[in-house]
Amino acid sequence: MDLLIITGMSGAGKSRAIEALEDMGFYCIDNLPPNLLSTSAVLASRSGDTIRRLAVTVDSRGGQLVETLPGQLEDCRKKNIPYRVLFLDCDNATLMHRYKETRRKHPLVSRQHPSVEQAIVRDRELLRQARNIADYVVDTTHLTSAQLRSKLMDMFAGNKQNGMLINCMSFGFKNGSPAEADLMFDVRCLPNPFYIKELKLLTGIDAPVSEYVMSWEQSRTLYSKIEDLIDYLVPLYVHEGKSQLVVAFGCTGGHHRSVTFAEKLYKHLLEKGYNVVVNHRDIAK
Repeated sequence: MDLLIITGMSGAGKSRAIEALEDMGFYCIDNLPPNLLSTSAVLASRSGDTIRRLAVTVDSRGGQLVETLPGQLEDCRKKNIPYRVLFLDCDNATLMHRYKETRRKHPLVSRQHPSVEQAIVRDRELLRQARNIADYVVDTTHLTSAQLRSKLMDMFAGNKQNGMLINCMSFGFKNGSPAEADLMFDVRCLPNPFYIKELKLLTGIDAPVSEYVMSWEQSRTLYSKIEDLIDYLVPLYVHEGKSQLVVAFGCTGGHHRSVTFAEKLYKHLLEKGYNVVVNHRDIAK
């Protein structure tokens, strides 16, 4: 099991980081009490294939991090649980601006540290040791959420393109357009197998239907142009940190032409190594 521990300054982007890691396939626990770190890691390691990558965020609230983190990491070492520590840093002025902008309360604001500025200074003091033992330090001062996401994908997604899930969807316009579609292609302009008696009750998953659809020159030309467009667009979406891309193909009923195109694009993207699924919304209707 792969354990990633995310800590750092409050307001530096730990919540954004955990969201990005979840999209990369990590099982994520936000704001885990530090003294439960090794216990959680052991339980996750016993889950078999259910949890292969675990990401947890811990911070300095409660004052436990400094006292407990070294011991928790030593427990992980003794139990042969490999881990990495990611520290998210940010300069004080930017943290002040972020808290003012969101009007959130800093977790360390108290009677002893009544202002956000004092709380930030105290947070940095408490986290000094955690920063020193971190395997990675990322300064988010000048990073947008999308840029942070992209940076984390570079660091932890392995093959970066696997960080974005592509959903190739088919649907029938008579049942309504899918609201979640990012890119939608209308393939009702192509010859319809519905009117071929022996194909009517089959779907685009069946070879006779897909072969019929793709036997037409206009079908092959249209698919080729769509494939070229998708091949150009997907790396751009990956670079911008998009977590999911829904490519939808629509025909009249969602049984034949749209299914054929969705299946064909799905197989193409799978061969290119993308994290891709196929979904035929209306195929059983």
